[in-house]
Amino acid sequence: MRTEIIEEESVEPQMAPLIDCVFLLLIFFLVATTLKKLERELPVELPPATQAVEVAVAPDTLVISIDVTGQTYLDGNMATPGVLMRQLDRVAAEERDRPVQIDADRRTPFEHVVKVLEALNLRSLSNVSVHVADKL
Repeated sequence: MRTEIIEEESVEPQMAPLIDCVFLLLIFFLVATTLKKLERELPVELPPATQAVEVAVAPDTLVISIDVTGQTYLDGNMATPGVLMRQLDRVAAEERDRPVQIDADRRTPFEHVVKVLEALNLRSLSNVSVHVADKL
């Protein structure tokens, strides 16, 4: 019995879905970078350091910022002392080794920084760092 061999057309990748994927990735990275900028727009002027070593910040770092007036911000959002304490309680219960970064304005009275440090110590959160400005 004789069978006919039919030549198949050449298979080429479709460009439209690939272009859609590229645009979706571009939008994702644009949104992700603008969300991270909120943290930098807080009214905090960090003190300079003369011998600081640059350390990479983990993505899950809890950032506590303190401005000149003593107002605290938790990951870029204004936080009352009660909200801050509840969040620290939650972090202490779930992941005690989570890194915490303190960004305090250089003109902030130190008592506000001490209150945050005491709250962290009370909850046994010891992976704490203080963020400073780049070397002058």
